[in-house]
Amino acid sequence: MHILCKKTCFHFNLKKRIIWRISILRRYIRSMWTRFRACCSIGKSSARYRHLPPSRTASPPQSRLVDRKPAANIVPRRSLDDRGKDSTSDLVTLKISLFGDCRIGKTSFLMKYAGEEKGGEEIKMTGINHVDKTLNVEGARISYSIWEVGGHHSSIFDQIPAACNDSVAMLFMFDLTSRCTLNSVIQWYQEARKCNQNAIPVLIGTKFDDFIQLPIDLQWTIASQARSYAKAMNATLFFSSATYNINVNKIFKFITAKLFNLNWNLERNLTIGEPIIDF
Repeated sequence: MHILCKKTCFHFNLKKRIIWRISILRRYIRSMWTRFRACCSIGKSSARYRHLPPSRTASPPQSRLVDRKPAANIVPRRSLDDRGKDSTSDLVTLKISLFGDCRIGKTSFLMKYAGEEKGGEEIKMTGINHVDKTLNVEGARISYSIWEVGGHHSSIFDQIPAACNDSVAMLFMFDLTSRCTLNSVIQWYQEARKCNQNAIPVLIGTKFDDFIQLPIDLQWTIASQARSYAKAMNATLFFSSATYNINVNKIFKFITAKLFNLNWNLERNLTIGEPIIDF
């Protein structure tokens, strides 16, 4: 009887050990499968921005960065009072300055944001392009007067003081495919800060649609340098594309939220191959 009990206990314990080991093996296989699926999904996500349509007229790619709570709504036309004139009693005008070298996409960026509301106006005495954009913000009407400074280096001394005067934000732009334009940003920033110490600084890399065609190691190098410059300038960094309207409106929503202390969350994105936002 005693021997029979020992045999029964032995078989019972053996069965428990086998079941325990099988459960451990199942958990391990399940963990490896989860990691494999995560890696596959990451690969698919990072590839989205590398395969933009080759045609410039193609529909824009969809960014995974979705505005949670827009800070402003575009108003295509000014409201009219009973006499048919523009009602400007509730209109607040704020000035934004835009700096950077020639041929980096400043004007395209500006026209993409301004849309059809108002075309560019050139101030002939200073060579500055001037565009207005009117928004509704929390029931108030805001008109952004955006001044684009010419990209020639002679403009640094001739035009920066006029552009910086009374600016609430300064946008420093460079071409993501041209590192020399990124290096020039420091000089633009230093001269602009001499004239205005209080404006919100924003560093913007343009032509993101061309940038993602570069080798991945070169993308990483340029992105790292841009992030270092943004940190030195105490600026928020955006990668953008006027062609595909990537982060163009988001940049001005960010500025609006900062100026008026609005509750709007900006998502940080440091993924190479996607439009970076760093702050």
